[in-house]
Amino acid sequence: MPENRSHRGGGRTVRLAVAIIPAASAPPAGDPVVFMEGGPGGDAFDSIPFLIASGVNRDNDLIVMAQRGTLHSRPNLACPEIDRFNVKAVGLRYDAPSTGRLLVRAAKECRDRLAAEGIDLGAYNTTENAADFAALRGALGIDRWNVYGYSYGTNLALTYLRSHPEGIRSVAIDSIAPPPVVNLPWTWDSAGEGISEIFAACEAQPACKKRYPHLRRTLDEQVRRLEEHPLTLTARPPSGGKPVKVDLDGGALINILVANTVKAVDVPAALEELAHGNPTRFAQARALDVGTVVGAFAHGLTQSVACAEWAPGFGEDDILKAGRRNFPGWPDTVLAQPPQLPFEHHVCDVWNVPDRTAIQRVPTFSRVPALLLSGTFDAKTGASWARVAARTLPRSTSVRIPGIGHWVVPQSPCAASVLASFLARPTAPDTGCVAGLKPRPFTIIP
Repeated sequence: MPENRSHRGGGRTVRLAVAIIPAASAPPAGDPVVFMEGGPGGDAFDSIPFLIASGVNRDNDLIVMAQRGTLHSRPNLACPEIDRFNVKAVGLRYDAPSTGRLLVRAAKECRDRLAAEGIDLGAYNTTENAADFAALRGALGIDRWNVYGYSYGTNLALTYLRSHPEGIRSVAIDSIAPPPVVNLPWTWDSAGEGISEIFAACEAQPACKKRYPHLRRTLDEQVRRLEEHPLTLTARPPSGGKPVKVDLDGGALINILVANTVKAVDVPAALEELAHGNPTRFAQARALDVGTVVGAFAHGLTQSVACAEWAPGFGEDDILKAGRRNFPGWPDTVLAQPPQLPFEHHVCDVWNVPDRTAIQRVPTFSRVPALLLSGTFDAKTGASWARVAARTLPRSTSVRIPGIGHWVVPQSPCAASVLASFLARPTAPDTGCVAGLKPRPFTIIP
C-alpha cells in the first residue's frame, strides 16, 4: 500500500500482513468478516484465538489484517524504548513529573529513530488505515463483506464506513469509541462511568452491599492516601518470576481499575483489603507490565493516531475539569493525567505530527445495518458512548451486556451469540439472551 496517499506519483510503500481463517461450517456463508484490531497498535494476529473461540468464523470466513505499522506489517512502528520505560515505570511514581520526563525521552528516542529510517509518521492515521482495508477488499476480489471491530477498531470501522461505504454488508462495533468524541478528557468520562457501574452492581447484590457498603468513599480515601503517601513494596508479576519493586500511588490505582488488571468481580474485595493494609491485588496488577514483550505493541501507531486525532483542541485544563467532574475531591496530580495516556500532551510535543481532527472528528451517517455492543463495566470506552454512534446509524441495534468490561464478545457467550445472529440477519439479530443477564457475584472476603 502507499504509505501516504496524498503523495501523487509514487513514494514509499508499506506491506500489510493478512491472514484468512476458513469458516468452521461448510459451505461458508457468502460474505466474509473482516476484523479491525484495537489499540491503536495492537497485534491483530494475537486476537485470532479469541475470535475463533468466540465463533466469529463459525459460518463466515474470517479475514484479519495487521494494520499499518503493527507487529507483522512493514515497517513496524514498535517502540522498544517505551516498552523498556513501561517495565521500569512500575517502580516509579505514576504521575510524578520525573516519570513523565522519562516517558517523553523514551518517546522522542523512538520518534527520532523511526523518522531517521524515512518513515512518514503523519501517514499512520485512521484515514490511511481505513483506505488500506478498502484496498484489501478489492485485492481479494470480495464483492461484500461484514466488518467487526473493537475499541480503536470501532473508531476505524466507523471511519471506514464513512469514507468507503461500498461493499459493506454490515458493521459490528464492540466497546465503542465514536470519532467525534474521542479526546483526552473523554477518558475520564469513560473511567467515571465504568467504575460507577461496578459500584452500582455491588450495591444491587445484597451480600456485596453488606460487606462493602461504602465503596465510592473507600476509593476516594485510598486515592488520596496513596497520592500523599505512596506505597513502595515488592510484588511477583502475574506471569511468575522474581518479585519486583512496585510503587503504588493514586494515579497507579485508578489506572489499574481502568485497565481492568484487577478483575471487576474482585474490585470491591481489593479496595477493602487495601483500606486495611493489604495492597497485594493492586501491587500484583501494577507488576503486570514487567512481563511486557518488548516490540510486540506498536506504540508508534498509538502516538501517531493519538497525537493527530485525540490530543489537539483540548488542553490540560480540560483534562482536569473532566477529572474533577467525575471524581470530585481527588488530588489534581492524579486528575491531570488522562487514564491510560499519561503526559500525553508532552509526548505529542515531541512526536510532532499534523493535527487531523477536522478530518477525523466527524460522525458517520449510514443506513448500513449495524450492531453496537457495550459492556457496562467498561472503564476505557464507557457503554453510554454507543448512544452517540447510534444517533447517525438509523438501522442499528444496540446491546448492553451487564457485568462485562472492555471487548465484550470474547467475555460473553450471549454477546457472541448476538454477533452470530447479526452476521446471519443484520437487520433482525436475535438479542433474546440479553434479557435477564446480571453481573456475576462479586468476591466476598471474610
